[in-house]
Amino acid sequence: MKIGFYPGCSLTGSSREYSESLLAIAKETGVELCEIADWNCCGATAAHNLNKELSLSLPARNLALAESQGMDELVVPCAACYNRLMMTQHELAEKADIKAEIEEKLQMPLKNNIKILNVLQFIEEHIVPKLNELKNPLNFDVACYYGCLLVRPQKILKAERFEDPMSMDLIMQKLGAKAIDWSFKTECCGAGFSIAKTEIVGELCGKIVRDAASRGAKAIIVACPMCHSNLDMRRPATEKYLKMKIDIPVIYITQAIALAMGLTSRQAGTYRHFVPVNLPINR
Repeated sequence: MKIGFYPGCSLTGSSREYSESLLAIAKETGVELCEIADWNCCGATAAHNLNKELSLSLPARNLALAESQGMDELVVPCAACYNRLMMTQHELAEKADIKAEIEEKLQMPLKNNIKILNVLQFIEEHIVPKLNELKNPLNFDVACYYGCLLVRPQKILKAERFEDPMSMDLIMQKLGAKAIDWSFKTECCGAGFSIAKTEIVGELCGKIVRDAASRGAKAIIVACPMCHSNLDMRRPATEKYLKMKIDIPVIYITQAIALAMGLTSRQAGTYRHFVPVNLPINR
């Protein structure tokens, strides 16, 4: 089975372990992810804050390329990229005049009907049904952290239970883990303030990390490169705010699946993290 794949910038750089683990579990389950040829940056936060036309043109070009390359479904693992592609698809569907302008700018036709999947939707539809006997069931408690961009704005993304989502929890349960009940699932981690206002990220992440650890979670599970970066790489700022050391690791949902399948830490990419990933599984 072939499915389109838009990695975005993070998965080719700072979050390459996300891509590595995603491709590894896809291969294990017989799913072929076909990367969009000649893809470009989606614009992320900067474009839609500065230039409306650019903020639509960048994601629209990726959608047009995917269509021209025969893709009916497109998995977009980065939560920010997913959000931008979905927002663009919605706006172009609602405003035919703007869609025509963007097509003219790009010099590319755009049907605008490709099915866009975030990583959780992709896992639910294409990975979970093929998960057979797990070599390393994750028999421990986890905190599933969704962040902002997978569930908001709810009217466009149509996320169920957008204040208390459950899809990641259910996936982790299938891996043998117990997802704790907590109120920080969709709290902000500080997002793009990571460099400009690191102390704000430290405070916001501190509250998330402290609560997860206090409830007995052995790992925080994420599906967003920025969330992972803030919760993992910015742990010194977090510990400075908390005035204490907390060593709970942060791993991508794809890494959790890879480990449960019995893949190595190198295949899952967990060795790349700043906070060591030492989990109670049979290795």
